[in-house]
Parts: sequence; structure tokens; C-alpha cells
Amino acid sequence: MRIFQSLRRSIRRLGPYPSLILVAVPVAIVEPLKLVAVYIAGSGHWMIGSIVMVCGYALSLLVVERLFKIVKPKLLTLPWFAAIWKWFVALRDNALCWMRTKWMLGRKALSELQH
Repeated sequence: MRIFQSLRRSIRRLGPYPSLILVAVPVAIVEPLKLVAVYIAGSGHWMIGSIVMVCGYALSLLVVERLFKIVKPKLLTLPWFAAIWKWFVALRDNALCWMRTKWMLGRKALSELQH
């Protein structure tokens, strides 16, 4: 555990651009891996393709997501990144609001059909 704590402290000491590179490198590896998984599955090797896809998502969740949480405060000091992040969060919130509204309308309609 001490190794992870010292690694986290070292990562937090990085500047904004080295932090961006630290996140970009695993993303540049993991995201194409998912496309390779689709190609493998599409070429008839669906079991291997599925395994590669699961590994790609696991790496994405375990590595990229953790790194992003650590370096996000540094990245938000970059004005262009902060603007993109603000736009992304607003878009995500609007999409979630729209989905919740549709979900509630669907539940209400289904409830009315059952009675």
C-alpha cells in the first residue's frame, strides 16, 4: 500500500501537461484495444474478442479512471481543458436529465397500462 501512496503523491506533484500526458498514454492504448476487440469478434473469434473487450474495459476502469481522478485538479488549471470539461459535464447532466424524464414517463405509461 505504501508503494501506491508514494506513487499517488508523485503523480500529484506533476504539472498540468505532464499529468495530461500521463492520462493520454493509457487512453491511447486502451481505446484502440477496444476497436481491435470488435474486429477480432467480427472476424469470427467472438470468444477472444469478448475477452479482449472485457480486458480493455477493465484497464480503462482500473487505470485510466484512477489516474484521471488523481490528476483532474491539475488538468482543470488548463483553461482550455476546464472549458471542455465544463461543456462535457453540462452535456452529461442534460442527457441524464432527459433520460430520467423519459424513464419516468415510460414507467407512468406502463403503470397506466397495467391498471
